[in-house]
Amino acid sequence: MPIDEGAFLRLLTWLSPAFPTGGFAYSHGLEWAVESGDARSTAGLIGWLVDILEQGSGRTDAILLRHAHRAASDAQALAEVVELAAALPSGRERWLETTAQGRAFLAAARAWPSPVLTLLEGQDVAYPVAVGAVSAAHGVSEDRATLGFLHAFCANLVSAAVRIIPLGQQAGLRVMAALEPILLGSCQLTAHSTLDDIGSGAIRADLAAMHHETQYTRLFRT
Repeated sequence: MPIDEGAFLRLLTWLSPAFPTGGFAYSHGLEWAVESGDARSTAGLIGWLVDILEQGSGRTDAILLRHAHRAASDAQALAEVVELAAALPSGRERWLETTAQGRAFLAAARAWPSPVLTLLEGQDVAYPVAVGAVSAAHGVSEDRATLGFLHAFCANLVSAAVRIIPLGQQAGLRVMAALEPILLGSCQLTAHSTLDDIGSGAIRADLAAMHHETQYTRLFRT
């Protein structure tokens, strides 16, 4: 089997809902957005996710993943990306969400040994950084890893919305279909972004994550 196809198979496994990162337990603040009325419909959910992808944590995570991918063989450069990513979350729950999933991803990825796992051992590694570095170590292209990560991120939030709103399965699929051009655009727009380009304009999504910390009824950890 060609190396690229083998690497693609690994990526599919790593980003599958069955891969034990615990992503099903996180809503990225969506649970509060539903309660507050911001995302109680298909249209509201699409708008919420588009803002995150284009102006919020989705864009930031894509940039971090790309730079972790490029730094996978440079211990110092990778350490700088790890440190920056851990400092960026806007609240306690966002930090928990990304670092807990990052640790779980690295632990599960030991089934595919690589030197980068040793470099990242014992650190609070953000989820996109873990995916980017491990993908690079196994020959997964930067663009493919970025697009796959963004797709998995949205699919997880749509799955959460199906349970919270509640949203029907067909409606959830329509949301994923509507997001396809946004996902492709977000991937392309971050291809040449530097770490200095990181920034968020999705303020209400950040506030949602903070409000969730004190939300009375909660199904999700974030």
